[in-house]
Amino acid sequence: MSKYALGKRSLANLVGVHPDLVKVVKRAMEITTQDFTVTEGVRTPERQRELYAQGRTKPGNKVTWVLVSNHFKQADGFGHAVDMPPYPIDWSNSKENIARFDAVADAMRRASIELGINIRWGADWDQDGKPREKGESDSPHFELAKKGMK
Repeated sequence: MSKYALGKRSLANLVGVHPDLVKVVKRAMEITTQDFTVTEGVRTPERQRELYAQGRTKPGNKVTWVLVSNHFKQADGFGHAVDMPPYPIDWSNSKENIARFDAVADAMRRASIELGINIRWGADWDQDGKPREKGESDSPHFELAKKGMK
């Protein structure tokens, strides 16, 4: 049994997210070696535009590269993406912090395989099992996918 649990804020941020992805997140929390938090689930187009402006027309680092997102409610009525940084949150690119993101990804990968639910990680968009090889840098992002993580 994990020493970690999803908090109220994380659970609230899972409202409206596809039940399959919620299952993976909850199972990942049960098996993780690294605590994490769900900072974003379903987003509105307005929120996506705010995030897209960051690092472009607003101060800060770029945090998204798209205006249309799997965080939006899809045709089935659910969002298909979550953002889950390790807790406590640290956005630095230190070797230690990257290892914390990788530990969360490993828990998500193991949970998705165990549950038979395919997901894709934002640090391995091409799903070849080699994170950040092509500059992929959305380490907190996970989404439902046709093909699962390696």
